[in-house]
Amino acid sequence: MKLASVLTPLSEENLALAAQTGVECVTIRYQGPTLEDWKPAVERIRSYGMDIAAVEDAIAMENIIRGTEGRDKEIEGIISLLHMMKKLEIPVLCYNFMAGTDWVRTKTDVLDRAGAKVTQFNLNEIDLAVSLDDASKPLKHEELAAEALWNNLKYFLEQVLPVAEELEIDLAMHPDDPPLEVFLGRARIMNSVDGFRRLVELVPSARNGICFCQGSFVEMGARIPETIYELGPHIRYVHFRDIRGTKENFTETFHDNGPTDMAAAVKAYYEVGFDGPIRPDHVPQLFGEEAGEPGYTQLGRLFAYGYMRGLMHAAQR
Repeated sequence: MKLASVLTPLSEENLALAAQTGVECVTIRYQGPTLEDWKPAVERIRSYGMDIAAVEDAIAMENIIRGTEGRDKEIEGIISLLHMMKKLEIPVLCYNFMAGTDWVRTKTDVLDRAGAKVTQFNLNEIDLAVSLDDASKPLKHEELAAEALWNNLKYFLEQVLPVAEELEIDLAMHPDDPPLEVFLGRARIMNSVDGFRRLVELVPSARNGICFCQGSFVEMGARIPETIYELGPHIRYVHFRDIRGTKENFTETFHDNGPTDMAAAVKAYYEVGFDGPIRPDHVPQLFGEEAGEPGYTQLGRLFAYGYMRGLMHAAQR
């Protein structure tokens, strides 16, 4: 496994801190439609001795997910992205199939250990919900059926996977977060272990992979690490986090004080042969970081890097 991280912002300070604390590769967000758009970020990261783990976030897929006019153009954009990733030697594209939103929370300032702030989702407070990828997005109620989503996903994979196979780039599907059956009238399909079983069988391919976001699987009620052993052959990327609660009402935790046996999870990744990027996700905001992006501030990541490296070293022994 390779210790990975997002860095928000992608500043010289954060790059130096990540490299100094043992991060091997960095996940980057979508940079633009041309190779020249990508080179500055890629070159800056590599100048610190780190590689690029994956591309995730800000990928245009809304028409693909909904099956609406414009989806073929979005598919062309993703195929173009895969070709750029091949040239830049980026091995994983992480995506999700949540219509109209990304990860959603109802609070971003719940107090945890010694006053650190974490995010929370409570279905009973849905009127407070915000999409954390873009808090300015309005969350509207609309109808969208599950089988339509499955049909749209199959269409997408049938168009894109042959290119991914040719270019040797893995697609890694992220779970729904929260993994509800329906959210604001829209069905969700990546909301259970059964959904991921169906995903890998929908269009069979070694490149049709999973982003195993531990927190989302805990939200589903999945048993960790048993689910890692089952889905291990398909896991291409890991988001390492934990939550306390259920999919209807849960709170993020520090990586070391949630209900999941994180040491057993890391051991399972090694035992199934996972050798891809694993990054801390949704870290608490620590003292002095109140103005930062909820879940994506740097001090909590520094704590997570050390904790994860310790678990990785122990598991290898």
